[in-house]
Amino acid sequence: MITSIITIGNSRGVRIPRPLLDESGLKEKVELKAKKGEIRIVAVKKPSAVETALLSEKALSDWNRPEEDKAWGSLQRET
Repeated sequence: MITSIITIGNSRGVRIPRPLLDESGLKEKVELKAKKGEIRIVAVKKPSAVETALLSEKALSDWNRPEEDKAWGSLQRET
């Protein structure tokens, strides 16, 4: 299918016809990948429950850092 690059606000883009979207199975979130002469639109893989749990555990581990407790403590005493 041949189409044109159009102006959309301050950006440029292409309109993707519904039949093409339906055939691709693409939904709301996509990743754009570019290399010389092409731009690929790829579905974003939804993280599994295990991946989400691991990411959450890593985020929580960042909250338990003694140097941050010390920094916050010094800020609280200054006020």
